[in-house]
Amino acid sequence: MPTDNTVTKYGQPTTTGPKPISRYQGALNRVIRVLLRTPLLARGIGTKLLTIEIVGRKSGKTYRIPVAYTPHENALIVGTRVRPWQRNLRPDEPVTIRLRGAKRLADVTVHTGEQDVMRLYDIVARDNHVNAANNGIGFGPDGTPNRADLYQTWRSGGVVLELRLH
Repeated sequence: MPTDNTVTKYGQPTTTGPKPISRYQGALNRVIRVLLRTPLLARGIGTKLLTIEIVGRKSGKTYRIPVAYTPHENALIVGTRVRPWQRNLRPDEPVTIRLRGAKRLADVTVHTGEQDVMRLYDIVARDNHVNAANNGIGFGPDGTPNRADLYQTWRSGGVVLELRLH
């Protein structure tokens, strides 16, 4: 999966691809999880962040992962790179999320195909420029996400989770 700045079928990317995960990400995630459980703070930072609770298939351990989301067509979409915890997402089993301080159940669909990821990541990038920058998506002069960058993000392991609340 190339992450270099080579020409793609969509042209020249404007970035070198998704940024590497910071060595401080684990500590930052712990702080965010606490903030998302704090009633008044959760309403504020919860407009862009939620926590997905995933139960390990083999271990049975619960993992709480904070992620940025974008509301779209009666769903919440999450643009991210493939992570080990995603193997525990099953389409026939709802996940628990913490959204603006409240626990909710949601059905999850993991989009991995080129066209779906590029289309949905375009929506995520327009809504959340920090997420776009972290995932190597730049913008054209007209403010639209660069297609070559969206393609590069998909080629680098980008996926989109679609959460439908119960």
